[in-house]
Amino acid sequence: MASRRMCLLLGALVFVWAELGTEGQQEEEELTCRLMGKFDLNGYVDAKNHSVVIGGLFPIHSRTIPANESILEPVSAKCEGFNFRGFRWMKTMIHTIKEINERKDILPHHTLGYQIFDTCCTVSKAMESSLVLLTGQEENKPNIRNSTGAYLAGIVGSGGSALSIAASRVLGLYFLPQVGYASTCSLLSDEFQFPSYFRTIASDNIQSQAMVKLIQHFGWVWVGTIATDDDYGKYGVKVFKEHLEGANLCVAFSETIPKVYSNEKMQKAVKAVKDSSAKVIVLYASDADLSPFVLEMAHHNITDRTWIASEAWITSALLAKPEFFPYFGGSIGFAVPRSDIPGLKEFLYDVHPSRDPSDVLTIEFWQTAFNCTWPNGSVPYNLDHRVNMTGKEDRREAMSDQLCTGEERLEDLKNTYLDVSQLRITNNVRQAVYTLAHALDELSRCAETHGPNHPCPRIPTFQPEELTNYVSSVKFTTHDGRKIEFDESGDIKEGHYDILNWQLDDSGEVAFIKLGEYIFRESKYELSLKKESPIFWNTESSKVPYSVCTDVCPPGTRKGIRHGKPICCFDCIPCADGHVSEKPGERECTQCGEDYWSNADRSKCVLKEVEFLAYDEALGFTLVLLSILGALVVVAVAVVYVLHRRTPLVQANDRELSFLIQAALLITVLSSLLFIGKPDDWSCRARQVTLALGFALGLSSILGKTISLFLAYRISVSKTRFLSMRPVFRKLLVLLSVLVEAAICSAYLLGQPPRVYKNMESQVIRIILECSEGSVELLCVVFGMDVLLAFLCFLTSFVARQLPDNYYEGKCITFGMLAFFIIWISFVPAYLSTKGKFKVAVEIFAILASSYGLLGCIFAPKCFIILLRPKRNTAETVGGRVPTVDKSIQLTSASVSSERNDTAVSTVLDD
Repeated sequence: MASRRMCLLLGALVFVWAELGTEGQQEEEELTCRLMGKFDLNGYVDAKNHSVVIGGLFPIHSRTIPANESILEPVSAKCEGFNFRGFRWMKTMIHTIKEINERKDILPHHTLGYQIFDTCCTVSKAMESSLVLLTGQEENKPNIRNSTGAYLAGIVGSGGSALSIAASRVLGLYFLPQVGYASTCSLLSDEFQFPSYFRTIASDNIQSQAMVKLIQHFGWVWVGTIATDDDYGKYGVKVFKEHLEGANLCVAFSETIPKVYSNEKMQKAVKAVKDSSAKVIVLYASDADLSPFVLEMAHHNITDRTWIASEAWITSALLAKPEFFPYFGGSIGFAVPRSDIPGLKEFLYDVHPSRDPSDVLTIEFWQTAFNCTWPNGSVPYNLDHRVNMTGKEDRREAMSDQLCTGEERLEDLKNTYLDVSQLRITNNVRQAVYTLAHALDELSRCAETHGPNHPCPRIPTFQPEELTNYVSSVKFTTHDGRKIEFDESGDIKEGHYDILNWQLDDSGEVAFIKLGEYIFRESKYELSLKKESPIFWNTESSKVPYSVCTDVCPPGTRKGIRHGKPICCFDCIPCADGHVSEKPGERECTQCGEDYWSNADRSKCVLKEVEFLAYDEALGFTLVLLSILGALVVVAVAVVYVLHRRTPLVQANDRELSFLIQAALLITVLSSLLFIGKPDDWSCRARQVTLALGFALGLSSILGKTISLFLAYRISVSKTRFLSMRPVFRKLLVLLSVLVEAAICSAYLLGQPPRVYKNMESQVIRIILECSEGSVELLCVVFGMDVLLAFLCFLTSFVARQLPDNYYEGKCITFGMLAFFIIWISFVPAYLSTKGKFKVAVEIFAILASSYGLLGCIFAPKCFIILLRPKRNTAETVGGRVPTVDKSIQLTSASVSSERNDTAVSTVLDD
């Protein structure tokens, strides 16, 4: 009984454990990620018994069939428009891998497989193919780099630039090396966005430079651009425009061709070509995208245009047909160097749909090539879902009722697939495969190179970034002598373009005639055209087309840009004054040198007229006369004072100070002569300093007088006995003022001294020679000292103007200082509002006027009394005595003189 219970208990536990395990498994299965659907991809796989697999992305079809808008769920699109050129590229990769596997010098212990997909020339298919290469399409479990049973080493592809950019953004996340063979977009050179992308074809940056050099060579300046609406076209035209603008050329128009056919957008591009005056047009497009545009040009019968072709279509058999030659004949373009590939022709002919009934691409190739339907086959061909396209009828499919027999001869075909005369991109495919093979070979020889103790990656367990490092350092020489080596951006370091010209051969077919080469290596770029190569120009005159917006401007004019127009559309504008253009077609007028000016025709520079206040002109001569006259008047006054130096009037209020004032006035009036004549450095330094020292001497002497008057006035007002300023103190005041001013002037001259300055801004037609005053701050300090002395003179004389006296010296000095201030205050706006020599004349006038004002106000009354009223020149008349006992002391201007011992002051001081 106990054993039975034990058995029942164990059975229950087992049952519960089984139930729980089943529920967990069901829950785990429910949580497992599953693919919602699979991508509809076509291609080839050979991975069995191979060490690693190389992926391949090729445009075997030219477009996808538009999705059915009634289906809401995302569906992997199907492809249409069989591309013989892309099919040849794909076959070349297979041929190259088989060739490498047969060689003993590359990967002798390993073999390569391949997994190839059709990108259908669309970004969506390129993305689908890239994801399948990385993870496979198993429903429950992604196989990273191992969906075929062999590790994925790298990718060759993806054809067009837009496809490579899309694929590389996914593959670059895993640092899986990708080697392009036809993608030229300059964006792919960005090593940060595309760290594992390399290419065996030159970047559009080089091709754009080559185009600009070709345009410059033929003298074209007015160029149109047309590009496909994808990364290849947009970035290609963008870089081309940058180089074009750098060469001072311009774009007449810039239009795009839609990737998905749109009649409206196509007509817009055609209208731009038709309406523009540009006869040279750059076309950045692939042959498949360009085909509808070619049909439109033929439909509108647009001729007399020269097309600059990019490498993507210059050698395209799809476009190079006799029926298109009237419109695109004479096209000049840049092509990848041509090469011959040993054994490829035989390999291309070795294809037949009967070998593999599941090989849908070969069946479609056969059906499209021979326009027949393969028996018991369901592979559609000749599909075309584009509607309203010029040059064809709207149709969904055009399958033939004729069945293929399998006896059709490839030798009878004449299509792009079997044409091995222009193997250019095809050769790049070969070099891309060899790049990965050489990198794998170097990786496999790591132990031999670095020794057994060095940590080396091994095939097939290496990490993608390890192989990327080897690819970046690959160096090898191809079968045709080309050197393959990459720079830090993944671009090839050296190479060349063939420059081709579309011409008709003797059989009436389009031939690609080589005109020369564009060679590039590191920083050297060279355009080399053969002189003996005849160029066919598709123009009415059969000569080099003339593509300009405006004709050349004559000498004396420049190109004036029209508002809202490119710089090549211009008006011929006469050169501005001071500018000339000596040759026709100058873009800018050349400015004449500092000492030159333009002639009447603006075609030559002539010497400028030099302007300064000269002695021999009327204004300068007049000012010289006034200066000399002022100096003579001052000397005359001094002579009068010397002859009458012992008279009371001369002795009144310090005779020596009067002589110092006269000396200062003589200096100031004569300093004005330094402002006249051609200035040079010594006169520029002397003029302001001399003027400032002269004013400092005169104003400090006047201040000595006014202080004496001020003290006398204070005594008379306060009726107190006060000791007057002794004469020696007045002299010391003058000496101190002059020394301070001299020190400031020395600092001014030593700091930033004045110098001669050629003023060319005030009057452009002549040079005004004037003095640059150097440090404005120090100059203000220099004359600020004079202003301070003048203000003190005015203040003290104004206070002492009411001294009772027969001769009112205080009032005379007050009027003199008022005149001094009025003149110099008026001088400032007058000086700032004038230019040239008149500015100097204004300053001279202010100097003379202020000097004449002081001379007249201070000395004219005294000279009048001395010369015309000598009877008034007595002690009693000039000053008079003041009784010593008089408590209401009244001092006069004359009584403050300490030189006469018999004056009232002596009595007062002795009291």
